[in-house]
Amino acid sequence: MCLAIPARVVAIEIETDSATVTLGNVRKNICIALLDDVQIDDYVLLHVGYALHKISEEEAARTLAMFDEAELLEEFEGDAA
Repeated sequence: MCLAIPARVVAIEIETDSATVTLGNVRKNICIALLDDVQIDDYVLLHVGYALHKISEEEAARTLAMFDEAELLEEFEGDAA
């Protein structure tokens, strides 16, 4: 089973097709080469360092709420430390 996590884009580096995203207190550099027209404040689905799909802020909030309910975010943030 694959798990893609919603994350918000906070910076973009066009030259390298990369971006910085946030998820809670975690900041991560990711590849955005698979997507067109990614902008700061967009939400993307993140899987193993790649942005796979843009999603709405509402969809991101719903998904993150479900992750929180299942206590998956604490596990993710612990792994990133």
